[in-house]
Amino acid sequence: MDERFNKWLLTPVLTLLFVVIMYQYVSPSCTSSCSNFGEQPRAGDARPPAVLSPARRAQAPPEEWERRPQLPPPPRGLPEGSRGAAAPEDEDEEPGDPEEEEEEEEEEDPDSEAPENGSAPRFLPRFNFTLKDLTRFVDFNIKGRDVIVFLHIQKTGGTTFGRHLVKNIRLEQPCSCKAGQKKCTCHRPGKKETWLFSRFSTGWSCGLHADWTELTNCVPAIMEKKDCPRNHSHSRNFYYITMLRDPVSRYLSEWKHVQRGATWKTSLHMCDGRSPTPDELPTCYPGDDWSGVSLREFMDCSYNLANNRQVRMLADLSLVGCYNLTFMNESERNTILLQSAKNNLKNMAFFGLTEFQRKTQFLFERTFNLKFISPFTQFNITRASNVEINEGARQRIEELNFLDMQLYDYAKDLFQQRYHHTKQLEHQRDRQKRREERRLQREHRTHRWPKEDGASEGTVTEDYNSQVVRW
Repeated sequence: MDERFNKWLLTPVLTLLFVVIMYQYVSPSCTSSCSNFGEQPRAGDARPPAVLSPARRAQAPPEEWERRPQLPPPPRGLPEGSRGAAAPEDEDEEPGDPEEEEEEEEEEDPDSEAPENGSAPRFLPRFNFTLKDLTRFVDFNIKGRDVIVFLHIQKTGGTTFGRHLVKNIRLEQPCSCKAGQKKCTCHRPGKKETWLFSRFSTGWSCGLHADWTELTNCVPAIMEKKDCPRNHSHSRNFYYITMLRDPVSRYLSEWKHVQRGATWKTSLHMCDGRSPTPDELPTCYPGDDWSGVSLREFMDCSYNLANNRQVRMLADLSLVGCYNLTFMNESERNTILLQSAKNNLKNMAFFGLTEFQRKTQFLFERTFNLKFISPFTQFNITRASNVEINEGARQRIEELNFLDMQLYDYAKDLFQQRYHHTKQLEHQRDRQKRREERRLQREHRTHRWPKEDGASEGTVTEDYNSQVVRW
């Protein structure tokens, strides 16, 4: 009896042991996780740092940002190597100067609208603009006589943007750019006429870095000479475009550029049919250039054209007597210059901001209905960004460029409002398109089902009638 009982007891024991062994082989990872199941962490135990969400990270103190690892942002379709690289600056060569060309720098503060900066505050408009001011769409006729005129302000990323215009736009007849040559040939499809007036297409035809006053008086006559006489009877549209930059960064960049030997002394500064006299526009240095100038010396020159350069180059200087500072008092002159620059900028076909490259590309493509081949790249490391200045020097630069500071605030607000307005219009069109597609699909299904039902009913009726005849 005991032997039989032992045999019956041995069988389930062996079976249980076999099951335990097999479970260890099938689920080996449970040994570590299951052993800690239900245990509470004790004080002093090492635990992996928690990853903060963008919203929680914005609330955390800055010293916590470096101690807590952040998840990488999701891919945006661009290779990581194309962003954040150091961008060398360009040398705005003058006629007759040695050809020393470097890529012009671009600099951007983090894009507040980018998905990877979800914690940044949303854009809040400060200026009231009309719907006409925000809506920008140009029916640019590249096969006709329309011309894009690029107003290139020094140290605003204009060299890089200018190269985009001649090398990066998808066109039926792309610009012809030969190695070793500064200028490209940008002809209309099937014609030997240019559609682009810029440094890299027509050269400095109206003078080195010609401003709004010079271009508006010079470009029409230059283009009439370049075109065939038989086309003079047709109307022509000139679409002015430009780039702006944060005034402090632009000023520092120009100082470094002048420090390396740039002068732009061959600029004409034409206004009301003449260039300014030496008394109206004195030079800040006695020799051939201002190489090695310190920042203090650069700021101390009261007639330095770097001061408020963006306002001066966008305003109509004939309204204030050109470069004659005795024409009116300084306060009235500044008010007129700033308002003129704002009006001209607002009425331009397009302007971009160096600090927002992707949005600049987006707005240009929507404005002119042209597409770039490669996406714009945002450079964050530049000579200006490497310059360390104290708060006092920064305030002095802002004071010297107080008109540019106001213009840039105005331009940035208008730029952002145009971007959001254009985006909103695109979303509305996309929603409307999807609704229309769904409506057409519903109508298609509605028309198809009655036909099938009618066909089946007709078949039954016909069969019933034939049976009646047979009966």
